[in-house]
Amino acid sequence: MAATTVRATRRTRLGAKVLALVATATLTVGAPSWASAPAPAPAREDAPAPRTSPFTGLTADQGPVLAVKFDNARGARPHTGLDQADIVYVEKVEGGMSRLMGVYSSKYPRAVGPVRSARESDVELLRQFGRPALAYSGVRSALQKTLRDSPLYARPHGRVPGAYFREGGRAAPHNLFLRPKALLRSAPKADRPNDIGFRFGAAPQGGTRADVRTVRYASASHSFRWSPREGRWLASFDGAPARSTAGAQLGARTIVIQHVTMRPSRFKDVNGAVTPYIETVGSGKATVLRDGKAYATRWKRSAATGGTTFTRPNGEPMPFAPGQVWMVFADR
Repeated sequence: MAATTVRATRRTRLGAKVLALVATATLTVGAPSWASAPAPAPAREDAPAPRTSPFTGLTADQGPVLAVKFDNARGARPHTGLDQADIVYVEKVEGGMSRLMGVYSSKYPRAVGPVRSARESDVELLRQFGRPALAYSGVRSALQKTLRDSPLYARPHGRVPGAYFREGGRAAPHNLFLRPKALLRSAPKADRPNDIGFRFGAAPQGGTRADVRTVRYASASHSFRWSPREGRWLASFDGAPARSTAGAQLGARTIVIQHVTMRPSRFKDVNGAVTPYIETVGSGKATVLRDGKAYATRWKRSAATGGTTFTRPNGEPMPFAPGQVWMVFADR
């Protein structure tokens, strides 16, 4: 009688274990791939609580916002640390060339670069982040007061030289690099992330199939080709794959082509070429690339201190795919 009771108890315990395994498998099936990632290590007591990033839609510790101006001349490539930015901006500069700006908060690479100069319209663009830190190599003397008086933590190479270094394997001026954490120590009160208008979620109905989209300036081109295998848009600059120093091709799950007014500013470069002023306050057309489709949208930003909303023709918000977002400014 006792032996029978023991065997029954063992069968009951075994059945409970099987049911638990089945329940676990049921919860996992159909969940997004990132939901089944290994459990994170226990958080440090002094670490900030993880939360969803308003810049990427992913969960991560959110540090102070740091914007870095990147060189994008042919001699500046490949880029270091750009693949780890939350947001990448593509901007037109003098002579129809382009510069990039990476915005960081979720993680800070050990080094980023090459770093180049800032522009007047960067102040307007960055106001939506509150008071972030801005890293850049320098500016024309006429623009120094504008940046110094702006509501940003302007941290050029000359002000925080210890945060920058020269890379020996590159020729000047494409050899200036930045240590993000060292620079942020000089701006301890830089704001943390806030809502800048991005919305993340499943792809909506509609859109048109798209294999590649290209934005051209007078002296630069930027192409984004959909890769079904990688599930993201792969970037190319001037017809060549845009790569990180680790060798991987740059790109993102969401590319936003935002049509804006780029009028002449009151500044010129050393060669006398007029610097474009990119107007990011206002409204206009945009195309959102995600999941192999192009979605016609409208953008609106009412004030420099506010974010930008992207809406579909029916007035509903246009959701982005979670992950890094590229914002590419194009002429109207």
